[in-house]
Amino acid sequence: MTDPIIIIDNLTHVYRSGAAGRPALSDVSLAIERGSCAAIVGVTGSGKSTLVQHLNGLLRPTSGTVTVDGVELGAAAGLRELRRRVGMLFQSPEAQLFAPTVLADVAFGPRRLGLGAQELADRAIAALAAVGLPAHEYAGRSPFELSGGQMRRVALAGVLALLPTILALDEPTVGLDADGRAEFYGYVRRAQLERGVTVVLVSHDMAEVAALADRLFVLHGGRLVAQGPPHEVFLQGERLREWGLLEPPLVELLALLRRRGLALPQHVSTVAEALAALSGAERGRADV
Repeated sequence: MTDPIIIIDNLTHVYRSGAAGRPALSDVSLAIERGSCAAIVGVTGSGKSTLVQHLNGLLRPTSGTVTVDGVELGAAAGLRELRRRVGMLFQSPEAQLFAPTVLADVAFGPRRLGLGAQELADRAIAALAAVGLPAHEYAGRSPFELSGGQMRRVALAGVLALLPTILALDEPTVGLDADGRAEFYGYVRRAQLERGVTVVLVSHDMAEVAALADRLFVLHGGRLVAQGPPHEVFLQGERLREWGLLEPPLVELLALLRRRGLALPQHVSTVAEALAALSGAERGRADV
């Protein structure tokens, strides 16, 4: 890894100290590359949310170190800087909305940075445009009059207006339908590609992370039990089931097709890759 933006070294977190304390995370070490989309996956109680809450100092390590964009979690000054660089959305992010208008809500975070009026307005307007909610149409509306998907995009805009280098998302699309999830993650992907934002996605949905992530980190019982590109992790089907996870349906289908004799390389894990591989094989046969 040439440019890690997040380095976690031997992280252990215990919610209660003493004999009654049980580690929520045990000796977790990982690195996430700048500009990538990394997914932290695992069943409920595996430690996913505990891990991601260390990224902006909501939780502190019991032992080990967390370094984010060159800032080590520790002193209060470092904590303030960390929270400027890491934007976070949790489950049901519409619960974070509170202002009377969409523009006021999106501008709340940047206002706390002490920005001038023009820069404040520019950031809020640009952030709304980045999530498909143009200011001329939505700025003066109440966020509570919008659809559930639009409210979540307002919450995302409020984070993007802070110009974070890292966007940490803790299952932010729970409860949305397939179209709402696809739309939300489309804007997340746009921020990653156009702004160079590093995305850390917490999820238990393997199909979701297969479509989004460059690298998966699998937690089980508070320990990091697997990591790697999605297609490599998905090859561990039996172990995934032991950890309470299932391969995405498409990955299962591709495995079945391979067993039936279809020549699909092991790295193929998406429809586009499968079609490209089959097209290449067909061209190869035609050239013979």
